Amino acid sequence: MGTLLALLAGLVFGIGLILSGMANPAKVLGFLDLAGAWDPSLAFVMAGAIAVGAVAFALARRRQRSWLGLPMQWPALAAVTPRLLLGSAAFGVGWGLAGFCPGPALVALGAGYAKAWGFVAAMLAGMALFELAEAVARRTRRR
Repeated sequence: MGTLLALLAGLVFGIGLILSGMANPAKVLGFLDLAGAWDPSLAFVMAGAIAVGAVAFALARRRQRSWLGLPMQWPALAAVTPRLLLGSAAFGVGWGLAGFCPGPALVALGAGYAKAWGFVAAMLAGMALFELAEAVARRTRRR
């Protein structure tokens, strides 16, 4: 049942990304082009997502278990750290250069956008480099 719900949630998410234009890098880059032909439409998409997410998180915080019966898990840290700021900056730079972030990139890959292949390959390489750096850091801390 959990797999079916995950599939349904992913399908709804992907359809929402396609309908909103978030899977189209030209639309995203138009939103990020503040000095040129700025397209504010994605601001409404993001505002809607934040509103829905805020309600969902407010309701979820009142629960001990998820709808699937699993324990609710929340982030252990709430502080803004240099590591969080660096990761956020890297995410923003990648989004601005490519017009993709991870979710829409996977949707665009499935929709046949050729540019998505390069982004997804670079994203996977970045994830692998991060894991490698984390493993080296863990070994260094143990010594």
